[in-house]
Formats: sequence, C-alpha cells, structure tokens
Amino acid sequence: MDIDAYQAAAQATDQKPGHDGDAIVVPLLGMAGEAGDLLTAYKKRLRDGPAYTAFDERIAEELGDILWYVANLAAKFNLPLSRVAEANLAKTGTRWGDRQSGELVPTEPLLFDAAFPSHEQFPRDMIAEVAETIDENGMAIVRLTIDGSSFGDPLNDNASIDDGYRFHDVLHLANVATLGWSPTMRRLMKRKRKSDPRVDHAQDGARATIIDEGVVEMVFDYARRHSFFEGVDRVDYELLRAIKQRTLGLEVSVRSVAEWERAILESYRLWRAIRANGGGRFRLDLLKREVDLLD
Repeated sequence: MDIDAYQAAAQATDQKPGHDGDAIVVPLLGMAGEAGDLLTAYKKRLRDGPAYTAFDERIAEELGDILWYVANLAAKFNLPLSRVAEANLAKTGTRWGDRQSGELVPTEPLLFDAAFPSHEQFPRDMIAEVAETIDENGMAIVRLTIDGSSFGDPLNDNASIDDGYRFHDVLHLANVATLGWSPTMRRLMKRKRKSDPRVDHAQDGARATIIDEGVVEMVFDYARRHSFFEGVDRVDYELLRAIKQRTLGLEVSVRSVAEWERAILESYRLWRAIRANGGGRFRLDLLKREVDLLD
C-alpha cells in the first residue's frame, strides 16, 4: 500500500480533527499509550514464552496503532508521510552507512582542493612526526614535522593538568586524511587556496580556522570525559550532530555523520598511541582516507 494513501485513509477515522490544542495532544498521548501496550505484549512473551500464542497478532496490532498515530500527527503538521520516511532514511543512511554492503560510501568531492594548483593542494601522501621534549621550564612540549619540514610552534597543554592536548595537531592531520579538511593545517602548511579569493576567504580564512579549532577542542573535551574513545566503536550521535551544526556553510558540511564518526575514531586511535609513546611517526594517505602509525 502506498504510504501517503494510507495516511489519507487514516484521517477518515480521526476523532479529533484539527491542527492545534486537543487535536495534537490526543494523538501524542495515544502514541505513548500504544508504545506502552507494545511493551506489555513483549513482556508477556518474555514471561509466558510459546504459551503466549497471540504474540504475533498482538505485535502487529500495536505496531499498526502506532503507525496510525504517526500518520495522524504527520498530517496535522502538514507533513506527507512519504516525506517523513524519506528524510528518516536519508538521516539513518548518513549515520550508519550501507549496512548491507558493509561499506562506508564516501561523499564527494573526495578532495576539496583537487581543482586547485598543486602548491595549494594538500600532499596526497605525507609522513608526519610529533616529537616530545622538555623545555627549560620543565614543561613537556611537542614539535610537528611533515615530510621532514617543521610546522607551527612548539605546543604544550596550556593547562594545569597533563591531558595530552599538546598532541592535538595529530587530530587535525587525521582530519586532513579522513575528511580532506582542516583549515588549521592548510594555514600552517601554507596551502591556502589563494588563487580563488572567495574560497580563500570563506573556506581557508580565520573564521573557518576558528571553527576547525573549535570542533577539535569540543571533541577533545568530550573524549577526555570518555576515556578518549578507547574500547568503543561508536560516537555519541549528539556530539556528531553538534559537529554538523557547527560546520554548516563550510565545504566539510558535505561529509556524512558516519564519515565524521570514522574520522574521530581513527584520529583518537592514532592520538592515544602517540600520547602513550610520547610521540611518533605516522602516514597520511588522502586518496585512501587512511592514517597509519609507523612506529
């Protein structure tokens, strides 16, 4: 049955027509009640096992009642049920990828700087190294080199606790490899796309760099409170949604939630190893979207 045809037919049995007040509250309460009935049916299945012979029929009935309320509410908010369903599939697709194939389908463009002169492109294959030393004040600092050249200033944690934030350039570089994006690293490496002033201004400029740093810091703050993602293979959807909101209007906004999740897990896998070793060398392959620790 066509889902919009079902929605239209369902409205013929609506006992509280309208678009506000009780017309909204009644189906909301009804949906909550039916969800409770669904749980009750499943509880009986757990308790009675095969003796609960009406289980399949009861589950189908409760799911049908929930569907009716969903269709009813969507109609009262002037939303075709097909539009709601399509939006949901698009959302879950970007969150989880294609579970049937097991592959994470990359978004395009694969590389944001592919159409620019070579000196404005990130190198497609890089060897980076972070080395930790102790300065004259007894403070741990980290220096970054890429393909043998130094980049940026020595970094410390800028905090009263040792949380390893001095290694956070590793996170920016991992984002370069897995997402093709980091205005911070583009500035440090002098790869800004100045041949197109609009791109240079909007995508490589100060605001984009601040957002980049803000996203890395936001994720780091979350990671610090959650064992730096050790032993997990999923990232809180609310964090991923916050990243998507913060990067609206930037080229990286085309990257899916699933791609951001992979980027975070890969970057912290690398970061944890480098922090534990007090530094290390790693390879970034932008064409394969991979980061690998070398030693």
